[in-house]
Amino acid sequence: MTGVISPRLALTDISKRYPGVVANDGISLKVFPGEIHALLGENGAGKSTLMKIVYGVTKPDAGTILWENRYQNINSPAEARRLGIGMVFQHFSLFETLTVAENIALALDRRIKPVLLAEQIRDVSVRYGLPIDPRRLVHSMSVGERQRVEIVRCLLQTPKLLIMDEPTSVLTPQAVLTLFETLRRLSAEGCSILYISHKLDEIRALCDTATVLRGGRVSGRAIPAKESNQSLARMMIGADLPECRLMENTIGEVRIGIQRLSLRTEDPFGTTLKDINLAVHSGEIVGIAGVSGNGQKELLAALSGETIVAQPQSVLIDGHPAGRLNPAQRRHLGLSFVPEERLGRGAVPPMSLSYNALLTGSRRGMLRSGIVRKAIMRAFARNVIDLFKVKCNQEYSAASSLSGGNLQKYIVGRETLLQPRAIIVAQPTWGVDVGASMLIRQALIDLRNRGVAVLVISEELEELFMISDRIAVLAQGRLSQPVLLSDTSVEQIGQWMSGQFDTIESEREENELVPA
Repeated sequence: MTGVISPRLALTDISKRYPGVVANDGISLKVFPGEIHALLGENGAGKSTLMKIVYGVTKPDAGTILWENRYQNINSPAEARRLGIGMVFQHFSLFETLTVAENIALALDRRIKPVLLAEQIRDVSVRYGLPIDPRRLVHSMSVGERQRVEIVRCLLQTPKLLIMDEPTSVLTPQAVLTLFETLRRLSAEGCSILYISHKLDEIRALCDTATVLRGGRVSGRAIPAKESNQSLARMMIGADLPECRLMENTIGEVRIGIQRLSLRTEDPFGTTLKDINLAVHSGEIVGIAGVSGNGQKELLAALSGETIVAQPQSVLIDGHPAGRLNPAQRRHLGLSFVPEERLGRGAVPPMSLSYNALLTGSRRGMLRSGIVRKAIMRAFARNVIDLFKVKCNQEYSAASSLSGGNLQKYIVGRETLLQPRAIIVAQPTWGVDVGASMLIRQALIDLRNRGVAVLVISEELEELFMISDRIAVLAQGRLSQPVLLSDTSVEQIGQWMSGQFDTIESEREENELVPA
């Protein structure tokens, strides 16, 4: 590929520094026409900063960009798009009060009649296996559905270089395969693709070449198909991949109970929950699989207290009827909660990490008689940073200054160190590198081993099969009966994700939900 063909994109000695952090330190790479080029590295290694430089969001402090044999200073995303560069960001840039079509229209550099644009959105989304309704309001969409909007918005612009930052984080395995077919077709047509992902199996299956970053520098280059997950991980983190160990454990009383929960959504595009029953015991992890948009958002809101349900006993926290309790009252009963949206729900972006700890940890001695005990708050934040290896300047760092994966580690660490009796975690490793994913998963297993009831809602089947004692599927607002991992398979769970399952629950599980 490197014969007489000139690179479409050539970066030379790109450097970018922020106060206290060197994000990029003399990085060079080349991407050729039709090449699918992976960019690998831990959270905070500098991948996203480098791609923002290419896309014109950020200006480098030093180095050169050669685009189609011409030196370029890319000063804005609009200029990047004019050159033929498109980018799908890990964190979404959508207006929640607008429809899908209106959001996409704002991003296009040409005007298209609304009717024609809606048709194009439908055609492209169906062709790429990412169906979306152009009329739907973004605020009503789950994280996975918003991801589809970002991908379709970018592909409508027919880019020469497509930058994809964690594009499959919340896609089902089937949707990932469809996306890969699309990317290979684009590659065959000459489109270059820069692909950022922490999923090493994906990299090895899809990408032609890879550049590996560590600490803001290039630590290696590879042909992924000739490497193993272990060898790629060693280039990324400088060590072998950690492993999660799920050993037999003693199961105790029910800590999270859902009893005949039916909840009609007020959102015309939402999902109504239908007669959901589930018992999560102390000392076990129950995983809930499902395609995004099948009621996950509604179920999480009902369990966290963001949505109040009519029947108090529809939701039980440690045996207490909690259906009409707000989030703070449920936390007082010992519930911790990790939402799927990091920025805005899991953390307040402009606030420091220490004050973000106070948001959910005030009952852990950080607040007394209405006065913030800053020393305890900061010590707690430092403990989270140290134990979960969060890459940041210090506990004073704003949440918005962290990479997505590092912020996820901080939020999960914050909630697990609150010593909960039960914890609900949504998409625990979305956008997190392979080493950090194992750290988070092991932290959940450690909670389970200490007698905490753990409920994990994830679209990562591999993750659920790695950490769950039992697994259920949410489809079209209905929840399957949870089954032991030894009694099911990925194929069966995949079939259930289409809604083909029986929701009849055993008398034993239904009876044990009722508080004494």
